[in-house]
Amino acid sequence: MFDFVREKKRLVQVVLALIILPFAFWGMDSYQNSGDSPASATVDDVKISQQELDDAMRQQQERLRQMMGGNVDPSLLDSPEMKRSVLDGLVARQLLVSAAQSAGLRVSDEALAEFIGGLEAFQVNGVFDKAQYESALRERGMSPAMFEARLREDMLGQQVRDAYLYNGFASNDVAGKLIRLNEQQRTISVAGVSIATLAGKVTVSDADVKAYFEKNPKEFQIPEQARVEYVKFSARDLADAIAVSADEIKQYYESHQNEFGAPEQRRAAHILISVAQAAPQTEHDAALKKAEQVLAQAKREPGKFAELAKAHSQDPGSAAIGGDLGFFGQGMMVKPFEEAAFALKQGELSGVVKSDFGYHIIKLLELKPAQLIPLGTVRADIEAKLRQQKADEQFAELAEKFSNTVYEQSDTLKPAAELIKGHVAQSDWLVKGMPAAEPWTAKMLQAVFSEDAVKSKRNTAAIEVAANTLVAARILEHKPAAVRPLAEVQAVVHAKLVQQRAAAMAVEQGKSMLAQLNNGSKPSLNWSPAQQITRGQHGSLDAALVRQVYQADAAKLPRYVGAEVPQGFILVRIDAVGKDGEVEELKLARYAQQLRQMTGEEMFRAYLGDLKQNASIEVHLPEAAPAQP
Repeated sequence: MFDFVREKKRLVQVVLALIILPFAFWGMDSYQNSGDSPASATVDDVKISQQELDDAMRQQQERLRQMMGGNVDPSLLDSPEMKRSVLDGLVARQLLVSAAQSAGLRVSDEALAEFIGGLEAFQVNGVFDKAQYESALRERGMSPAMFEARLREDMLGQQVRDAYLYNGFASNDVAGKLIRLNEQQRTISVAGVSIATLAGKVTVSDADVKAYFEKNPKEFQIPEQARVEYVKFSARDLADAIAVSADEIKQYYESHQNEFGAPEQRRAAHILISVAQAAPQTEHDAALKKAEQVLAQAKREPGKFAELAKAHSQDPGSAAIGGDLGFFGQGMMVKPFEEAAFALKQGELSGVVKSDFGYHIIKLLELKPAQLIPLGTVRADIEAKLRQQKADEQFAELAEKFSNTVYEQSDTLKPAAELIKGHVAQSDWLVKGMPAAEPWTAKMLQAVFSEDAVKSKRNTAAIEVAANTLVAARILEHKPAAVRPLAEVQAVVHAKLVQQRAAAMAVEQGKSMLAQLNNGSKPSLNWSPAQQITRGQHGSLDAALVRQVYQADAAKLPRYVGAEVPQGFILVRIDAVGKDGEVEELKLARYAQQLRQMTGEEMFRAYLGDLKQNASIEVHLPEAAPAQP
C-alpha cells in the first residue's frame, strides 16, 4: 500500500489542475447533485449541471492563460464548438466513472490518503502537511470532502483507462517489420528548377497589373480602423493601491497559525504481516501469531529490526529498505497505525497493531518536533494575500456599479473613471479583426466595432478581457474599410504576378524533365551529391516527396520522382536501396512498447465510443453542434 503514490504518478497532473485552478462550488451537495441548477447534459440518470460546465469552462480558460502567458482572448471559450468540446469531456468522465462503479471498482480511503499525501502541493519540507492541504483547498473555495470526492472519481476513471492503455498488443514481428520500413535507407540525388532563375524571363505589363487589381480588390483592402478612449478596471490595479497595516498582518498570523506551522513529524519503520480484513478468522489468528513471534524476536534483538523487516514484512513498498516509511505527519497513515506511532518514544517498539491491512510492528526511528514559521518569514506573503483579498472584495463591490455607469451614461467614460478612481486613456489606431495584447482582445474589438459604438459613438459595454479585469471604450475617430489605390500597390501586384508566372514555368519545365527522365532521356541537370535518407530522417526534403520516393518501384534503378515545391519544382533520382539488417533488441523493445501504447489508446477510444453509443445522453446546449459518435 505504501508505494501506491509511486505507481500512480499519471494522475498528478490531473490533481494539480484541480487545486491550481479556481473553483466556485456552492457546497458539497451542489457538487454532487447540483441542486436546482439547470442541466447542461444528462448521462443516463446522472445530471451534469450548467454550473459544472461553467466551472470547467473557467478552468479551460485559466489553462489557456497559463499556456499563453496570460495573453488569451476569453471569447475563445464563448464559441459553441468550445463549449461542446468541454461538455464532451465532462460526459466522457461521467461515462468512465459509471463504468468503473458498474464493474465493482473502488478507491479505498487508504489509497486516496496515500495518493494525496504524496503530492508536493500539499507538502512542507517534503512531508504531507494537513494545514497546508486544508489551506490550499480553502483558498480556492473547496473543502477536503469536495476535493476528495472529485479525486476519487478521477481515480476510478483512471482505473478504466489504464485497463486499456496498458494492455495494447503488438507482436515483435510487427515491430520488426515497422522498424525495417521506417529505417530503410534509400540513396538519392536531387535537382531542381528554381523560380528565382526564371523570374527574369517573365514579362508582366501594366495592363496585367491593373486587371489583377480590379479582379481581386479584397487583397488590397485596408480594414476598418478606430481610435478610442477607454477605462480599465482591474483588481490587480486595486491591489497596488491598497495598504495593509502591521496590525492586520499580525492578527492574520495569530488567527491562522495552522497555515504557518510545521507540524510534528515522525519517521518510523514497520513490519507488516498482511491479511485481508474479510479473511476467515483462522487466517487472522495465524497472522497475529506470526506477528507476535516477530515482535518477540524484535524485542530480544532491537538492533536487528531492519533485518527482521526484510525477512518478514509483507509491505512491498518498504520491506526491502528495512521497513522504513520515512517522515510523516498526522493524517497521513490509517488511524490505528497513526495512534500507535505517535504514542511511541524515539527508539521504542510498539505492540502488535491491527489495521485493515493486517498486523503491524512499529519502531519509531526519529522525531521532529512541531515548529512555527516566524512572522518575519511570512510577513510579505500575508501582506500580499490580504492586499489581494481586499482588492477582490472591492472589485466585486464596484464591478456592477462600473458596468451600470458605463451603460447609463453612455456618451462619456469620465463618470466610470471617477467611480473607480481611475483615468480615461487613449489607444493607438485599432484594426478590426486584429486582436493585440490586453485589453484589445477579439471580444473587446468586437464591441469597439459594433454598429452602436461606431454610428452612435456610445460607450461599449464593460467587457471582461482577463480575470477580474473590465474595460469599456468609446470611439474618438473612425476609418471605414477602404481599398488602397492602384498606384500604392502596383509594385506589390507586379512582384506577385512575376512570382506566379515563374512558378508556373518552373512546374511546366520540371514535369517535362521528369517525363524525359522516365522515358530514358537525360536532360541537362545539376544533380546534388548522393545522400541517404529514411522515412523519418530526410533532411530538407519535403515529406510528400519522400512518400513518392518510397512508393516508387525500386526493382529497376535509377527511378525518378518529382513534385512542385514553394521554390519551384524538385526532381529526385533514386540510385540505391539499402539492405535490411539485424534489428537491435533494445530498439525492437522500444518500438513494440510504442505500438502497444498506440493500440491501447485505440482500444480505449473504441471502448469510450461504445459507452457513448449505449448510454442515454441528452445535451441541453441549443447552439451546440451535433454530437460526435
